[in-house]
Amino acid sequence: TPTPIPGSTVPGDPLTGSGDVTRTLLTYNNLMSGSSTAPVDDGAFALPANAAMPEHTFEGRLELFNEATSGGFSEIRDDYAYTGSGDSPRKHLPEFSFQFVQNGSHFIPVNQGLSHTGHPYWNYIVGPGRIWKENSDNGYARVSFPFALIQRNANCTHNGVMTFLFNGVSVSNVRYQITQETCVYFKFNMWGQLSAAYTAQTIPNAATLRSNHAAEVTNRLPTKPIADLATDFPGSGVDVSAFGSGVTAAHMTSYGVVINGTNYVSGCGTRYGQYAYCGSLRLPSYSTAKSAFASVALMRLGQLYGVNIYNLLIKDYVSEYASSPGVWTTVTFNHALDMATGNYRLAGYEADEAGSYMETFFLAEPYTNKITAAFNFPNRRLPGQLWVYHSSDTFLLARAMNNYYVTQSGGDIFNMVRDQVYVPLKLSAGTLTTLRTDNSPTGMPFGGYGLFWTQDDIAKVAMLLNNQNGMINGSQILNSSMLADAMQDDSADRGMDTTGTTAFKYNNGFWAKEMTPSEFPQYACSFWIPFMSGYGGITVVMAPNGATYYYFSDNEEYFWYDAINETNKLSPMCP
Repeated sequence: TPTPIPGSTVPGDPLTGSGDVTRTLLTYNNLMSGSSTAPVDDGAFALPANAAMPEHTFEGRLELFNEATSGGFSEIRDDYAYTGSGDSPRKHLPEFSFQFVQNGSHFIPVNQGLSHTGHPYWNYIVGPGRIWKENSDNGYARVSFPFALIQRNANCTHNGVMTFLFNGVSVSNVRYQITQETCVYFKFNMWGQLSAAYTAQTIPNAATLRSNHAAEVTNRLPTKPIADLATDFPGSGVDVSAFGSGVTAAHMTSYGVVINGTNYVSGCGTRYGQYAYCGSLRLPSYSTAKSAFASVALMRLGQLYGVNIYNLLIKDYVSEYASSPGVWTTVTFNHALDMATGNYRLAGYEADEAGSYMETFFLAEPYTNKITAAFNFPNRRLPGQLWVYHSSDTFLLARAMNNYYVTQSGGDIFNMVRDQVYVPLKLSAGTLTTLRTDNSPTGMPFGGYGLFWTQDDIAKVAMLLNNQNGMINGSQILNSSMLADAMQDDSADRGMDTTGTTAFKYNNGFWAKEMTPSEFPQYACSFWIPFMSGYGGITVVMAPNGATYYYFSDNEEYFWYDAINETNKLSPMCP
């Protein structure tokens, strides 16, 4: 895997354009003295084809002013009546004051993960952007970068972009807009133009930040448009329109197919054209975190300390169980990961998950409230007998794994996965944080949701599980037998029967579907397909032919059979 020399330039630099750019939106005059009355095409924020290298270097702090009282807002969907016709803090940005460094034409935030703002409703994720020269900008450099508003204590992700001009000592007004989200219940456009200030500062770790970003860009998977599958697999007859099908286009954020080490990706549509930074657009994990964080954490612990980690008891590591109306004396880590604790109220398909008791769990922000709500289910069965879907069970498992890991090394369970799995896997800097209790970077990881991917991140996680057998750079990172359980490679352990209308299995935080010739006549054999699934319309399907199909959407549409069956033309499922 390529790794750049520290301090090297970022791939794509230097820019070779002349700077002659024809611009009708977000012009020099617009940013210097204009105003924002509505969103514009997102392409106006993107690096243009003829951009030239910048003549100024940004290192320091960008601060915006009047966020709480400025800007426009138009509501598209609001299931919980968050806002009305009057003003609301939800209709405005939180205070924005972030440090950046520059490497060539790359504009790099010092902090790229989840940033807690203190705002009653919103936190930020700020991503790396670009800085370049356009001749019509009167000697200024032009900067733009992606950002996302993250709903406080929740996984909804509203993606936006900012842009401004910079002459080495001062900045123009900053234009911003949010025109896309992955969020079922709250959709809106937000836009504005704010005055701003640049404060030059020496960033102590600037060289490391530049080097790390260069490494991140260098080590992204090869990426091609999804249409290239037809030309890269000549004679396959693959129908690329199957990918992304079954999901309403207006609610699709992004999708892709990973095969033979290449990530074939869609665009990232917004309500105003294509998103300017599709490769950096933040995709919420929701329950894919149950697989890619909680299950991966247990597999990593299994590699470090042995597979008996499965059989550790929740009660020995989460003392609050004693106040539960349920029975936890024999519930193991594995029972919790399988959603089979025996403690529940309603056995119907996701009936508890959609109920008022779970709503209390989801809304609880302090740890004490959340752990109490997680345990607030009576006992109905012995553990291991019945699958009942509970995000709270994964939270309890995350807490138990955390406390177990503390007894071994004194560390935080998410930070263990971050440092021992995600960083070696070369995931993006913005993925290396998670939602936690108390709206705090030191709170307890949610476990069952709360991560934020890019297209490259989710492709790499899927490859680790589906193609690399849990190995990174030749080292076994995840316990191979535990991974085999999750990936349906162990015929003696298919997992729990789910209670829905479709015959799915659930094993160690992963869903699975058996594909049979009677249901799918194109196949001459039966085989199992494991997949991750997330609230609202998120699916990551890892087929035994080595292909992964993923999509992120928010209209509660789960439709992947046609797409994954199409990958059979690229690489057959059956011998």
